[in-house]
Amino acid sequence: MSGDDQWQVDGSAPELYQRYLVPAITALWAADLVERAAPRSGERILDVACGTGVVARLAAKHVTTGRVVGLDINSGMLAIARSLPQADGPPVEWYEGSALEMPFPDAAFDLVLCQLGLQFFPDRPAALREMERLLTRGGRLALSVYSAIEHTPAANALAKALDEHLGPGASVVKRSEHALADAEELRGARVRAGLRDVTIDTVTQTIRFSSAREYVRLQIAATPMAGLVRDMEKRAARGTGRGDNP
Repeated sequence: MSGDDQWQVDGSAPELYQRYLVPAITALWAADLVERAAPRSGERILDVACGTGVVARLAAKHVTTGRVVGLDINSGMLAIARSLPQADGPPVEWYEGSALEMPFPDAAFDLVLCQLGLQFFPDRPAALREMERLLTRGGRLALSVYSAIEHTPAANALAKALDEHLGPGASVVKRSEHALADAEELRGARVRAGLRDVTIDTVTQTIRFSSAREYVRLQIAATPMAGLVRDMEKRAARGTGRGDNP
């Protein structure tokens, strides 16, 4: 799986992601990220790797005047983002594009946000340099990434089960969510991108699903892990076809 395709969803996955995973997981982190970033009225705000837009819409609630922009490379996610109602703040502008080459001029934003996206970018230093380029003098970058998978019991158990039942390496997509777990690695990457006054905090959240079965079902159906099931079905179909041939 290459570069920008590493964490992409297709088909009905974006809709399932918004319906189930956003309320259960990403909305919790979005509220924390926006609270820490403290958007101010009149600011120009960019949400990088915005997905279905939970961070951008939440930030817009804090900005009675100003500009809020969401950017993502996945057209399916953006289609959901554009379809959702927005009650407060300036209308969010949605752009399709790569975090490695964003279609905005230098110093275009006062605040850049990136929730649970940096770990998936094929060139993280380039993405951070782009974010730094877009910030005004004195602007702020606030981002979040997952900690070590060993500190997330449900994710760790799912990764182990994928490798055990689907074969070694089946958990690579799930484990990639935690690829920037080292705080010093993250700090160094931000400093090398030209960012200063770097602060890193560890936050613990509790997520709840109706059952372990439901958690696994949605993790597979509403994320790029859906490709695992499709690949298994294709291999099974090919195997059946070979067996039926004379």
